[in-house]
Amino acid sequence: MEIQKNSFLSIEQLADRLYGRTPRTDGAKTTEGLTFQEILEQRSSGETGALKLSKHAAHRLNDRGIELSMEQWQRLEGGARKAEQKGIRDSLVIVDDLAFIVNVPNQTVVTAMDSTQTSENVFTNINGAVIM
Repeated sequence: MEIQKNSFLSIEQLADRLYGRTPRTDGAKTTEGLTFQEILEQRSSGETGALKLSKHAAHRLNDRGIELSMEQWQRLEGGARKAEQKGIRDSLVIVDDLAFIVNVPNQTVVTAMDSTQTSENVFTNINGAVIM
């Protein structure tokens, strides 16, 4: 049996060549456009990134005709930060007459409603509330 010497350092490099994939480099970007090093620096510095809307929350805002001003959005983000500081996992954040359920670890608004949809004033599956 003859062993062939080649320049492959790993099985991944061999698979990349076999399947015609472009090999990853040290500065490879994630789907968010950040390198691993940039993500690592953000996480270690405590920077968690911007609050985002789930597909469900975006649909609810659209269906219910709720429009947020930049000031309201900033207050919502501030409420999510306060909830995070207090160790809240799933928070009700109230901004003016709008109510938002925020999954704090994922920095995601799960659903949104205005005062007309909160007639019963009952919110489930939360472990804290922030009124902004």
